[in-house]
Amino acid sequence: MTHRLLFGLLALLFTLITAPAHADALDEHTDGLTHLEGYFDLYWDDDEGRLLLRIDRMDDPFIYQASMARGVGSNDLGLDRGQLGDTRLVAFQRTGPKVLLVELNTTYRANSDDAAERAAVAHSFARSVIWGFDALAVDGDSVLVDATEFFLRDAHGLGERLARAKQGRYQVDSGRSAIWLPRTRAFPDNTEIEAVITYTGDRAFDGNGRPLSDILPTVVPEAGAITVHLHHSLVRLPSPGYTPLPLDPRAGMVPARTFADYASPIGEPLEVTYAVRHRLQRASHEGATGPAVEPIVYYVDPGVPEPVRSALLDGAAWWNTAFEAAGYEDAFQVRMLPEDADPMDVRYNVIQWVHRSTRGWSYGSSVVDPRTGEIIKGHVTLGSLRVRQDYLIAEGLLAPYQDGSDAVPPEMLEMSLARIRQLSAHEVGHTIGLHHNFAASVNDRSSVMDYPFPKVGFAADGSLDLSDAYGVGVGEWDRRTIDYAYRDFPAGTDEAAARGAILEGIIADGLLFVSDSDSRNPGTAHPDGNLWDNGADAIAEFEHLVAVRDYALGRFSPAVIRPGRPMATLEEALVPIYLLHRFQLQAVGKLIGGERFRYNLRGDGQPLPAIVDADRQRQAIDTLVGALSPGMLVLPEGLAAMIPPRPPGHPRDRETFDRRTGPAFDPLAPAAAATGLTLDVLLHPWRAARMNGFHAGDAGYPAFSELLDHLLQATWFQPGGEGVEGAIARQTGLQVLRALGALAADGGATGETRAQALAAIASIDEWLGKSARGRDSGEWQAHYAAARAWINALDTAADGVPGQVTPPPGSPIGG
Repeated sequence: MTHRLLFGLLALLFTLITAPAHADALDEHTDGLTHLEGYFDLYWDDDEGRLLLRIDRMDDPFIYQASMARGVGSNDLGLDRGQLGDTRLVAFQRTGPKVLLVELNTTYRANSDDAAERAAVAHSFARSVIWGFDALAVDGDSVLVDATEFFLRDAHGLGERLARAKQGRYQVDSGRSAIWLPRTRAFPDNTEIEAVITYTGDRAFDGNGRPLSDILPTVVPEAGAITVHLHHSLVRLPSPGYTPLPLDPRAGMVPARTFADYASPIGEPLEVTYAVRHRLQRASHEGATGPAVEPIVYYVDPGVPEPVRSALLDGAAWWNTAFEAAGYEDAFQVRMLPEDADPMDVRYNVIQWVHRSTRGWSYGSSVVDPRTGEIIKGHVTLGSLRVRQDYLIAEGLLAPYQDGSDAVPPEMLEMSLARIRQLSAHEVGHTIGLHHNFAASVNDRSSVMDYPFPKVGFAADGSLDLSDAYGVGVGEWDRRTIDYAYRDFPAGTDEAAARGAILEGIIADGLLFVSDSDSRNPGTAHPDGNLWDNGADAIAEFEHLVAVRDYALGRFSPAVIRPGRPMATLEEALVPIYLLHRFQLQAVGKLIGGERFRYNLRGDGQPLPAIVDADRQRQAIDTLVGALSPGMLVLPEGLAAMIPPRPPGHPRDRETFDRRTGPAFDPLAPAAAATGLTLDVLLHPWRAARMNGFHAGDAGYPAFSELLDHLLQATWFQPGGEGVEGAIARQTGLQVLRALGALAADGGATGETRAQALAAIASIDEWLGKSARGRDSGEWQAHYAAARAWINALDTAADGVPGQVTPPPGSPIGG
C-alpha cells in the first residue's frame, strides 16, 4: 500500500469520525418548521419548542447585543425595561461537529494592513468562547444548530446582579422559560430573538431569619419566581466608510472603549480612544446647508401618555437646530414608534418610557461598534416618575389648593412638562455622543447636558414665579459641540485641523466644559462642576434659594396637598421644600479648597489651574456654617403640628424624614437631615487635604483648621438657646461631634486631616471642662455630660461612628 493511498484512507476515516452524526441536508431538519429569513435565518419548531439557527458565515465578525426587554421594575436593583447589556464583537467558528461563538478581543489590536502584525496581537491575548453548539446538519458552507439553550440562558447576568444586591441566589429555570415568538424576527441586516426567562431561587436572610432586603416582594408577584424578557440581537457590521473620531478630552464627547493599538509608531501613544457618534454625511456639499444621505431618526415609545408624549417629542426635536447649525437640513428627526416595531430592534433609535416602583435615574445608552465608536442604535430610558417629582416640588412651592379647591394652576403642569422636554433632550444628547457638562449652569444654561435645578424667581407682587424654571432649546455649547462632532467637510479638507478650529473657537468664547469625574463627588475641586445648581455666583444663588425656601415654608399649609389626601402626606411635600438648598450647598462648598482648571493640552493656550481666592473661600465657609444656625433649621411655628402619624395604607418610606419619635412626626428630624448634608460638604476629607495643601504653599489661604475653628465657634461655643431652637442646637452639636469622630477614624483621610479632627474634638472636650459648668439649663447640662462621655469612649480606629442621620434621597431631583 502506497503512502498516498494510506494517507487518503486515513483522511476518509478522520472525516467519517469528525462529521456530525446527522450531517443531512438542512431541509430535512427544517421541513415543516416556521422559517424566518434574514441576516441569520431562524427556524421555529413549534412541536418541540426549539429555535434553530442557520449559520452561513463562519469566521465573519458581527455584533452580538444582549438586552433586557422587560424588566424587574425596581430602581434600586437597576434592572429596567429596555436596559442594554454589553455590546460584543463575535464570530462563529467551526471545528468538526462543533460551532463555537467566539467573542473577539477588541481591547488589544493592531490597526495595520499587515495580516501578520494583526495576527501577532490577536494571538497574544485571550478571546472568550461564549457558547458551543453541536451541528445538526451541514450543507456546504451552511451549518444548522439548535440555539434554544443559548437564547434561554442568563445573558444579562441577572442572577449575579441579584446576588450582589443581597436579594438571594437565583438561576434560570428552563422549565419556566421559552422563546417569545412575537418579538423573534429576522431582517436583512439583523436577526432579533426574544425569550421569556424565569429565575427561581430563595431570598437572602440574615442570621435571625430576617430578609436582607424587602425589594423583590414590592415588584414581583412571587419573590421565588422572577420572570423577565431577555433580547438578543445578531447584527451585521456597518458598511465601510465611517471615519472614527479620536477623542479630544476638551470636547465633551462620550468615549468609546479605550484600546491598545500595537501598530502605533514608537513614540506615539499606545492607548487609543474614539468618541462615539452616529454616522452622518451630507448628500452634497453645495450650499451652506443640505440634506443628509441618511438622517438620524429617533422614535418615541407609544406607551407615553399625553401631555408627556408631546413634551418628549418637542424636547428631543430640539437637537435638529444643532444639526442645522452644523450644515444639515432636517438631519435629526423624531417620530412615533410604528405600531408593529420592536423597541429592542437595533434598527430603531428609541426613547422608551420606563416605569419603576420608586423614582430613579433616566439615562441614554447606545449600541456602539466596538471597533470604531460608531453608534448603531441610541436607546433612551426615561423614568416615568420624574415628571411627578417636579409636580410635587411645584405643589410645595405654590401651596395651590387654597380654600379647599383642587383647581391646579397651569404653571405647575407647565413646569413639570418643561422639565420633561429638557430631560428628553438631555438623554438623547448622550445617545448622539455628548457627555455631561456640569459647568453649563455657570454659562447661562449653555447646555442641556447639565443637571438643571428649577429656577424659581419672585414676581413683582412678591409671589413665586415658575415661568423660567427650565430652559427651552439646546444651548450654545450643545450647538457648537455638535458642529465639532458631526460637520461633514468637503473632500480635500484637513478634517483634523478643521475640527480643531471649531473646538478652539468653543474654548476661546468661554464655553466651559466640566465632566462627571470633576463634579459628581461633592469633594471634587472644580467650583464650576456641580449637579442641580444654578447661576455663575454659587453664594448669591444659595442666598436666593434660602429666600425662596423661607417664603414657601412660611406659606406651608394643608393647601400643598389636594383635598381628600391624608394629612400625613404633608411630609412628602415638605421634604423637597425644606431641603430646597441641598444641592446649592455643594456648589458653595466647592469654593472651599476649590481650584478652577481646564482640560489642557500642551500648547493649546488654555490657562493653568487657579486656586479660588482666599476671601471667596472664607465667604463660602461663613455661608455654610450659617446654614447650621438654629434659626435657619427650625420649622415655622405650627408646621410640625399639622403632620399627624401615618394612616393605614400610607406607611413611611425613604422619601420621608428619619424619626426617633415612633409614629409621631419628629420636629427635629428635618434639621438633622439638613445638618448632615451641610457637614458632609464642610468636612469632606478631599476638601480638607486641599485646604491644607494650598495653605502650606501660601499661608493666605485658609487651612482646614480655620474652617474647624469657625465651625466650633458657630455650634459648640455659642450660648445655649431654649425651646425648639435650643433642642436643634444641641442636636447639631452632637452631629458635629460625631462627624468629627468619623473624620478622625477615616483611613482614607490624610494624617494631618485626622489630627485636625482630633484636635477639634479635644477643643470641645476642653471647653466642656472649663466653660460649660453651671452655665445653662438642665437640658444643656445633660447634653454636655453626654458629649464628654462620648468623647471619652471615642475609638478613632472604628470603621464608623454610630448615630449618623440618613436624609431623604435627593438625586434625581425630587423629594
